[in-house]
Amino acid sequence: MEWKGRRQSDNIEDRRGDPSGGGNSPFGRGGGFSFPSGGGVGRRGGGLSIGTIIFLVVIYFIFKSMGIDLLQVIDGGSTGGGGYEQSEQSGGQTPANDEMTAFVRTVLAETEDTWNGIFQSRGASYEEPKLVLFSRQTQSACGFASAATGPFYCPSDHKVYLDTAFFQQLSSQFGASGDFAEAYVVAHEVGHHVQNLLGILPKFNEARQRMSEADANKMSVRVELQADCFAGIWGKFTQQKGILEAGDLEEALNAAQKIGDDTLQKRTQGYVVPESFNHGTSEQRVRWFKRGFDSGQLSACDTFSGPV
Repeated sequence: MEWKGRRQSDNIEDRRGDPSGGGNSPFGRGGGFSFPSGGGVGRRGGGLSIGTIIFLVVIYFIFKSMGIDLLQVIDGGSTGGGGYEQSEQSGGQTPANDEMTAFVRTVLAETEDTWNGIFQSRGASYEEPKLVLFSRQTQSACGFASAATGPFYCPSDHKVYLDTAFFQQLSSQFGASGDFAEAYVVAHEVGHHVQNLLGILPKFNEARQRMSEADANKMSVRVELQADCFAGIWGKFTQQKGILEAGDLEEALNAAQKIGDDTLQKRTQGYVVPESFNHGTSEQRVRWFKRGFDSGQLSACDTFSGPV
């Protein structure tokens, strides 16, 4: 994928290195405390007393009033595993892998160009989503998120959340490598934003409150496959720009295949439970992405009529 040198989106919220975002900070989010592994409150022999906790909090705010942020001092003391390096010029923290940031910004910009054009052709305006980059954990309007959550879209704040470590996991753990495979992940989550703007996601979220778990899973599959199809539409417009290189489409299709519900369940537990599927089988995910890619049309992505 020839992405370098192209426009980069400004709709990025980079929370990596933000002490209040979680990570190794001893002060958690949501009003609670998150202690390093091995600690605990009220545990025999290894916990912190309530008095000690109160003392630490008081000390923290005393230093804060003096202009010293202990959280940054603690986070800055470790260079292993954080993915960050100190900037002597700014005194802050900047991503160690600037190329990954540039890549995500570029892919997001390409989705903006695609969906702005499509919405304009329909006589509507496209509201561009924000993409939040985080490391290890963060908070969204949809609740707490960690790296284990994987990339996701929150309809409550219109933001896509991404821990870029997922790209490494996609390659090393799932065998789906390549920049267009990574771009597919971003485009899929943006596809959920498009669903939100079109009113599809709100209707689903309202309807599933009245559904059984099995029926909600079936409907979720249709929602996810449509996001795959929308990602395929983006891929089509990207191809028309001449950005795609040989093998790029195969990278995206391989990624779709590797993260199908049936493939993942076989890999993790050795058998499949179809009634628990909520993203679609490998065959379905590949087919719907390809349908969007081949057609480039929203009308081709109706996953709610007939069999999927």
